[in-house]
Amino acid sequence: MTERPTIKVLTVDDHPLLRGGISGAINAQPDMSVVAEAADGDEAIASFRLHRPDVTLMDIRMPKTNGIEAISAIRKEFPSARIVVLTTYGGDIQALRAFKAGAVGYLLKSMLRTELIDTVRLAHAGMKRIPPEIAQEMAVHAGEDVLTIREIEVLRDVAKGSSNKVIAMRLAISEHTVKGHLKSILSKLDASDRTHAVMIALKRGFLDL
Repeated sequence: MTERPTIKVLTVDDHPLLRGGISGAINAQPDMSVVAEAADGDEAIASFRLHRPDVTLMDIRMPKTNGIEAISAIRKEFPSARIVVLTTYGGDIQALRAFKAGAVGYLLKSMLRTELIDTVRLAHAGMKRIPPEIAQEMAVHAGEDVLTIREIEVLRDVAKGSSNKVIAMRLAISEHTVKGHLKSILSKLDASDRTHAVMIALKRGFLDL
């Protein structure tokens, strides 16, 4: 009897319990096996080089090198790598960054129980997997102006409760320039005030506090 080919999987997450749960679900499948686990982006890159998995399940928010950076590094070295992002956040900007980095799938952790195994098989088969709600968010905001790096810096300070004067001092720009950035931010995010802008930015993934 010929053995079924096994899909080799690398799981990457900084929470041991979640990582263990994912590995248990993968190893319970007759055609899959976890070849390695990693707790951060640096470990993920090293593990990929060593084990060359067919599919990598990559958390985004991790210490040291985050998931997006790890995806970019792996794909640069191994262009055919099949990497699926795991995240608790459904923001369209975060998803867009993941796909630009080279991810082939995007899976919310709330969907792991029902979608994990199918997503691994789809990724291994060369297909992409985007949850409908994420695809809808990306479509809704397609074509909109994204925040610049400086605008995100300003908004991050706003989220911390900093005044325009403090923001100006920290970024070595004038208060007038800070006000200009805030006006642009409110317009781009269709926000009514500073607090509203921070809430929208967090929801969509512009900010990662």
